[in-house]
Amino acid sequence: MTKYKIGIVNSSSFGKVFPKHLERLEKIGQVQHINVDSEIGGKELAETLQGINIVIASVTPFFTEEFFQHKDELLMISRHGIGFNNIDLAAAKKHDTVVTIIPALVERDAVAENNVTNLLALMRQTVQAHNRVADNRWEDRASFVGHTLFNKTVGVVGVGNTGSCVVETIRNGFRCEVLAYDPYKSALHIESYGAKKVEFDQLLEQSDVICLCASLNDGNYHIINEETIAKMKESVYISNSARGALIEEAAMVAGLKSGKIGGLATDVLEEEPGRSDHPYLKFENVIMTPHTSAYTMECLESMGEKCVEDVEAIIAGQLPERAVQAESKYLKTNVLV
Repeated sequence: MTKYKIGIVNSSSFGKVFPKHLERLEKIGQVQHINVDSEIGGKELAETLQGINIVIASVTPFFTEEFFQHKDELLMISRHGIGFNNIDLAAAKKHDTVVTIIPALVERDAVAENNVTNLLALMRQTVQAHNRVADNRWEDRASFVGHTLFNKTVGVVGVGNTGSCVVETIRNGFRCEVLAYDPYKSALHIESYGAKKVEFDQLLEQSDVICLCASLNDGNYHIINEETIAKMKESVYISNSARGALIEEAAMVAGLKSGKIGGLATDVLEEEPGRSDHPYLKFENVIMTPHTSAYTMECLESMGEKCVEDVEAIIAGQLPERAVQAESKYLKTNVLV
């Protein structure tokens, strides 16, 4: 295969903030930005990407078994991010498609920072206060008496890459007592960042604030639901910079209506993109950002660089770094990671 066609699928940032990344790809082959519906079917997606043999992918669409059945000779999907739950790895392996991701450390600081930034804006009613000033209503300032994060009990769900940074930030920066739930991490690992490992129910019952930082898997899908919200403190604040599907949205809406949830800051939704009619936006104590936690100049430059390096490696028949599906007939040497 000597002619390369590269599809940048559903990415709002790749090549736009740093054109140098596009320029490097254009030296390799034809490059197209392609936008599709996030819920597009596998066969239709394959037809849309006809002729494309390298994909740089966002969090959507879903590259399903049906997609791969109709899309052979796809060398690689390079995820412009750290997650790969929208790619069927078994099907990719069967069809010799290498799948790579961004190293988690590239996004760590940016995503953790945004989790805390959105949380602070929520607790201090920053957006509402700004909007009132913009409406020439400075005198309404007494309407925006918020809550401090300092010395609160904060529960962090997921103490991996992002979660560990959130723990460090709120423990060291805001003198919080930090409770952490992560069934895959030892107490020693969690304590090394400044948190105490607890069971999920204890975190729910004792936390004034809950930060969601876990990767999505079968065990934590809708981990925040009617039952778990009922166990939380009254007027608890929640900040989610991980995956929207960690929260059952109907249960969250009910919690916001009742006041059980004091406020929600979320950068993610179960179904993206979100629109102005999303039920969360009916509440003034909600901050919703459009999946921009990794959107810093520093982070995007490193992410784009990694995707370009992936493409350069695969056309040379070499296995790119951070390949989560690493077997393909297109590689000179199959290396298992």
